[in-house]
Amino acid sequence: MIAIYPGSFDPITLGHLDIIKRGSLLFEKVIVVVAANPNKRPLFSADKRIEQIQAAVSPLFNVEIDSFDGLTVTYARMKQAQVLLRGLRVLSDFEKELQMAHTNKTLADDLETVFLATSTEYGFLSSSLVKEIAQYGGSIDHLVPQHVARDIYRCYAKT
Repeated sequence: MIAIYPGSFDPITLGHLDIIKRGSLLFEKVIVVVAANPNKRPLFSADKRIEQIQAAVSPLFNVEIDSFDGLTVTYARMKQAQVLLRGLRVLSDFEKELQMAHTNKTLADDLETVFLATSTEYGFLSSSLVKEIAQYGGSIDHLVPQHVARDIYRCYAKT
């Protein structure tokens, strides 16, 4: 069974990696898809995010990284995936994610959404929070992989 884990991953956090690792134990293959989000201005290009994710998941043999600009259900059909994998942190995530799952079901009835509750230590963590902390000079070393932290520090050192 193939699962698609879509997101902007700008940047990938330890919370994202937690979902990817746990998903890789549940599914034959997990494809992490860097998706374009017209409502966000990313810190990193899609290519850089793919590079960061690949480095972070290199020990996982059944995880692939890709990018896509369009509907997630279209991508899932192209890859013959049966599942959309989503992480849940807090109650507000659930409302948005449930709405998206229902919408996706109307577009692709054969595609299921599977939610994984984020591990307790990452329940507060978001990419936006990471960028905000780094922008104001705080340490993010405990929130993202070390290579990603270095990339983020470099970005904010320029401003």
